[in-house]
Amino acid sequence: MSPSTRLLHSNVDYVALNRQLEELTLTDFLRWSVVTFGERLVQVTSFGPTGIVILDHLVKVNPEVRVVTIDTGFLFPETYALWEEIERRYGIQIHVVRPELTPQEQERLYGPALWALEPDVCCHERKVKPMAAAVAGQHAWITGLRRDQSNGRSQTPLIGWDARYNLFKLSPLAHWTREAVWDYIRAYDLPYNRLHDLGYTSIGCIHCTRQPTDANDERSGRWYGRMKTECGLHLPARPFTPCKE
Repeated sequence: MSPSTRLLHSNVDYVALNRQLEELTLTDFLRWSVVTFGERLVQVTSFGPTGIVILDHLVKVNPEVRVVTIDTGFLFPETYALWEEIERRYGIQIHVVRPELTPQEQERLYGPALWALEPDVCCHERKVKPMAAAVAGQHAWITGLRRDQSNGRSQTPLIGWDARYNLFKLSPLAHWTREAVWDYIRAYDLPYNRLHDLGYTSIGCIHCTRQPTDANDERSGRWYGRMKTECGLHLPARPFTPCKE
């Protein structure tokens, strides 16, 4: 496949393009992405295993690539430690986006423990809204989504259009398995969040993350006891309704 330096959403045959991209190795997919989107390509990561495998390849393809994380203010100490370890190992500076509201301001505005009262509102303030700043001015963002992570992600394409943020969304390891990701991490001694050694499989904010309740669903430890399975970054855009007073 010959990548072009300009890709227009309205002209893309996503079925055909995904079929072609499925044939590429991860390194070749990322090379295509760098050539296609150039400086308007960003990886947004929360330092999950899949994101780390992508980053390990991406910095070799383009050491100057922009890597962004959203610091919600409620991350685990182990996540902050991993963040620092990644910067040391790869010699990069991860760009940080934070919510408009500090945790204290959020508490004054919404009351204490918003994550327990209205978790969708908390995620909207601390992840969904900051994401707009994380991808502002970009043409494509790279995610760590995999199809085997949950039923809701089972149809994840390698490339699609993100209507919420109006740019291309790339999931280069969508077709990898959890086992393949961890095999790579162990083979190349990559850094990872030490909470995984305690049985955590999907790690987000400290208040809404616990060990999984279903060994076959790595996201079953998120928002325990609720129907909620996503923070909102990977859901279709829809009107947002704040919590009731």
